[in-house]
Amino acid sequence: MCKQKGFSLIELLIVVAIILIIAAIAIPNLMSARRSANESAGAATIRTINTSEVTYSTTWQANGYAPDLKTLGPNGVDCTVPANVTATSACLIDNVMGCATAPCKKGAFGYTLTSSASAVPYPDYLIKAIGLGTALTKKDFCSTTDAVVRWQVSTGSSTIASATACNALNAL
Repeated sequence: MCKQKGFSLIELLIVVAIILIIAAIAIPNLMSARRSANESAGAATIRTINTSEVTYSTTWQANGYAPDLKTLGPNGVDCTVPANVTATSACLIDNVMGCATAPCKKGAFGYTLTSSASAVPYPDYLIKAIGLGTALTKKDFCSTTDAVVRWQVSTGSSTIASATACNALNAL
């Protein structure tokens, strides 16, 4: 009798089935870990913008807080030249976050920064990070002049209407 070399079709199918079972267990955990990482990044970005707002308000006290993300960012200037850093281009955040038209998309969120006032000095601000899809994140974040990051469960099209609505949400 001749000895067979290699694997039979049944043995190969069993190995493929085992790999598929392991993948079916691992992929949901991977997606959950990715969502958690996106949410952590969103909260950290809100904290960075809070810090930038405090820096802006101390540097340009007559202006109050920055009215939008464009003002906190480079606003089209070269931030390596100190003379270019002004109240309208503070260079406190990068050009991705300091985009010209809100929402500024970064990672799994669209970020907006607004103020209740329409002219200098701006007495307050509202930062919103709205998820770009429920597959990417399950939370939306916001913060106001108290610098507390708050969150709500994202519905994919949710919005945080005002500073009062933000202050009513759960704090991190």
